Amino acid sequence: MALYSVRLELARTKEFPEGDAGHGYEFVAPLDEKGNLIPSEWLANKARCVVRRFVPGHADEHGRFAHVGKGWHFDYDAHSREDDEPLFKLDRHLIKEGCYLSVREHDGVSRPFRMVAVRPV
Repeated sequence: MALYSVRLELARTKEFPEGDAGHGYEFVAPLDEKGNLIPSEWLANKARCVVRRFVPGHADEHGRFAHVGKGWHFDYDAHSREDDEPLFKLDRHLIKEGCYLSVREHDGVSRPFRMVAVRPV
């Protein structure tokens, strides 16, 4: 097991047919050698599992990469769930370069993101 830094960038959407490298997330997660998340290792390292959200025209947001039940989400305020951004079925996805992931963002819209970098921390 190791901690990895993962960079997500907005994939193709109707509004952005070429995607948008300036809109995305960087987060730290515990992965096995195949790219599976390891919840028990997250528990042991959760203080190091952080996220940075970047969107053009907005200040970066910083928070936690969090595990709740079987779900994973980005959490920017530990005292509220209203700001959380759920990750669609991340418990069933491999985290590898070139793969895609959907995030339900603050505005309630689920958007596709492409994993453009997965590197050991």
